[in-house]
Amino acid sequence: MRLTVFPLLMALVVDVQLLSLSDMYGSLQSPNFPEPYPRETELRWNVSVPKGFQIKLYFSHFDLEPSYLCEYDFVKVEAEGEVLALFCGKEETDSEVVPAQQVITSPRNSLSVLFSSDFSNEERYSGFMAHYSAVDVDECSDRTDEDLLCDHFCHNYIGGYYCSCRYGYLLHTDNRTCRVECSDSVFRERSGVLGSVDFPAPYPKSSDCSYRIEVEPGFKLRLEFDPTFDVEDHPDVSCPYDYVKITAGSSELGPFCGDRSPGVIETDSNVVTVFFHSDNSGENVGWRVTYTATGSQCPLPEIPPNALINPVQSEYSFKDHILFTCESGYRLLKDGEELDHYQVDCQSDGSWSSSPPHCQMVDCGSPKVVEMADVVFGNHDNSTLFGSTVHYICRGDTFHLNTSNSSYSCHQNGEWINSEAGPKLPSCLPACGRPSRSLPTQVKRIVGGRTAEPGLFPWHVLLSVEDLSRVPEDRWFGSGALLSESWVLTAAHVMRSQRRDTSVVPVAPEHVKVFLGLHDARDKRLATSHSVEEIFLHPDFQPNNYNNDIALLRLRQRVEFNEIIRPVCVPPPHIKDDPSTPVPNSLGVVAGWGISNPNASSSSDPPSLTSDLGVTSDLLQYVKLPVVSQDECRASYTSRSVSYNITDNMFCAGFFEGGRDTCLGD
Repeated sequence: MRLTVFPLLMALVVDVQLLSLSDMYGSLQSPNFPEPYPRETELRWNVSVPKGFQIKLYFSHFDLEPSYLCEYDFVKVEAEGEVLALFCGKEETDSEVVPAQQVITSPRNSLSVLFSSDFSNEERYSGFMAHYSAVDVDECSDRTDEDLLCDHFCHNYIGGYYCSCRYGYLLHTDNRTCRVECSDSVFRERSGVLGSVDFPAPYPKSSDCSYRIEVEPGFKLRLEFDPTFDVEDHPDVSCPYDYVKITAGSSELGPFCGDRSPGVIETDSNVVTVFFHSDNSGENVGWRVTYTATGSQCPLPEIPPNALINPVQSEYSFKDHILFTCESGYRLLKDGEELDHYQVDCQSDGSWSSSPPHCQMVDCGSPKVVEMADVVFGNHDNSTLFGSTVHYICRGDTFHLNTSNSSYSCHQNGEWINSEAGPKLPSCLPACGRPSRSLPTQVKRIVGGRTAEPGLFPWHVLLSVEDLSRVPEDRWFGSGALLSESWVLTAAHVMRSQRRDTSVVPVAPEHVKVFLGLHDARDKRLATSHSVEEIFLHPDFQPNNYNNDIALLRLRQRVEFNEIIRPVCVPPPHIKDDPSTPVPNSLGVVAGWGISNPNASSSSDPPSLTSDLGVTSDLLQYVKLPVVSQDECRASYTSRSVSYNITDNMFCAGFFEGGRDTCLGD
């Protein structure tokens, strides 16, 4: 039972006992616990743990004297000058609070517990038992303190936290905000866009950015800010936090901040610096500016006739240029010099760097001379300008062009061009198989035949062989046909070295002389003599039956064609369905210095190939002979020789009477 106590004039002072606790965990209890606590006692526990931790406090036992609003005995929990809890009594009432299962958490790393008892404890209350422990603070989750917030990334660890930044950002010296290095940018193009980092996302904090725009002298820079402009400001002070400043030459513009765009800024300078500063707070989206460089305008250029310009524009300003070229078939001339193209530039004073060039029609000049050919112009005035044409025509019927298209046009590159051969000139080649005079209508056989006139068979050659490899030396001759400037066709048996065995070996090339343009075999001084470089016998030549009896001679020097020395025509390649031999009864001409004695015709086995010029014709002979069918040919030779067979590589020509066919030397 509590007695009514009247106030005394005497004031009672109770000293407060202080206890300090700094362990990571511990307990505290009322004095004498679990015995009743003493009267008129004040005891304070100051609990502290390391920074980065909080303190959790709870009561496992609580039994104090109850009183209205805890006027008498109580436990008070405080931190940083604030009361976290006030407990008294034994049970929860409208005017009394007991801790029960409540856990009290300090805002930081310290708290204070005060126990106070008045002058009575008649019912002997047992007091209290409390426990505390240090718990880690998750600063990254606790966003209540703006000074502790990380700008980008927050990383918690036991007892503390640290901040980091996104790629491209640097951690400020405050270890909290993220800044950027943005003072090395120089813009040299004549137009571009720049702005705050990450625009239109919030720009970095604690950064100083300097953007330099530098174009060629003669240009003036024009800046145009986006309507979206958001830089942290202050209602009463001009741009104390974040701002944009512009320096153009000696002029300084700004600072700019807030949400009002600076709009368009015209400068008289070709160098402008945009400076942007941000402090360590704020979430503003920033700014963006588009810049362009303008220069003096030049007048539209005068375009000469047949000229082309690039680029074609409605207007041209300082540093623009024009490239002059000419239409196809014209050449560009400037101050007497021929050029592929010519460039003029628009200068800072609004004038062009040079006057335009002019275009002159291409002149290919006189066509080049082709030996043995005449040039015929395609127009009456013999024009050699672009588009003109000329034709090459060989002189006489003894020469022909090596191309079917003899027309050349004056090309845009200044050359005469053929649609097939390009700039390569044609040539007049001697016509093959064309004698310099016509054959008479009546021609006898060679044996007792007719003497040829000079030039009647200009491809016919005499082959003189002196085989010095034999003892005694052997000499003979034969005929051949000139195929080209370097090649002669003859029979393989004429070029075979006469051996006692059956080997097929050509005579040495140095033992053979070739006489061209020869008519009278007695006087070879009037003929053209050539040496032989190589001899090629047919690899399948069979001396016993003259199968594949063919050989080629390559001359050491090229032959010069004239009226009495010309090549024979080579037949086209054999086509599958064409007959392999000439048509029977068709006539052919055979020429040579054949044996003049009729008894020397081949009526038995092939005669000896050695001969004496005394039994041959001195003058070139020729005769027309009819082609005999293969069957008759084979039958004729089978009846005369068992060792000589007619193969598919041969055909016969002559008369059935005998003694009228070709002979040695033909």
